[in-house]
Amino acid sequence: MKYVFGPVSSKRLGQSLGVDLLPSKSCTWNCLYCQLGKTRNFVTERQEFFPRQEILEEIRQSLKVSTNLDWITFVGSGETLLYKGIGWLIAETKKLTTVPVAVITNGSLLYLPEVREELLFADALLPSLNAGSEALHNRIDQPASGLTFQQHVEGLIAFRQEYKGRLWIEVMLLGGINDSDEALHDLASVLKQINPDMVHLVLPTRPAPEQQVQLPTPERLERAIAILSEIATVVNPLKGSMDLRNAADLCEAVTAIVSRHPVQQRELQKAIADCFPDDSAKVEEVMLELFATGRFKLVEHNGEQYWVMRME
Repeated sequence: MKYVFGPVSSKRLGQSLGVDLLPSKSCTWNCLYCQLGKTRNFVTERQEFFPRQEILEEIRQSLKVSTNLDWITFVGSGETLLYKGIGWLIAETKKLTTVPVAVITNGSLLYLPEVREELLFADALLPSLNAGSEALHNRIDQPASGLTFQQHVEGLIAFRQEYKGRLWIEVMLLGGINDSDEALHDLASVLKQINPDMVHLVLPTRPAPEQQVQLPTPERLERAIAILSEIATVVNPLKGSMDLRNAADLCEAVTAIVSRHPVQQRELQKAIADCFPDDSAKVEEVMLELFATGRFKLVEHNGEQYWVMRME
């Protein structure tokens, strides 16, 4: 499928069917940690990048196969809210299923009233807030010209005042960058103004374009949890896993996921092993066949091997 991928599993969203609304990489930010690589050309104007009816039809078809879902998650190969018409897709998806709908976004466009209105019927929104100061926001998120830290925070505050669903703020914790006590207290101060339901700590476990991106130490992670827990419940998510057992075509299913984010080799191997229990030879055979397609290459990050797409 072109737009729908997964299901993938996480501690936060359980079994989640992903819906990608954007061409890669369409984004308002150029984050240090982004698993999609650097933003070469900023996109700040909202568009209907792909026909909404085509996306909805893929969701409809996927729901016939994926029957054990916890969430349907709208994401983007960039900034999700750049898709003009996401509100229509949320509403139409909710007519098809009782599975709740989540939207993952950097939140940079929430200062726009029309964007906030489109999201009111989502069951959960997961926007980013990686800094409590303008200087650190600019260093980490590197927004497009015209998008300011003040706008970002004001958009989050305004959305919280209007939104009745679950607001879960994502914080990417970067070792040596935003994990100092000063940075964490600044962040807590802004979070207090927003009043989220939860804070989800995220770690840079996947390959990033900048070598300066490092995992925080266990001590810094615990300190972050302690400081931010004074504002809201903090979730430190465990790594999830893929579920490929219902995939009609393994190669296409793996390609759909790897094209959106790097996949740990041992995570992929486990997912394939779940498809062929008690047949380790078949697992190895499938892994070799997948790699032999030439679509993928291996990269190393923090001592782990990851599958990424081989660029032409």
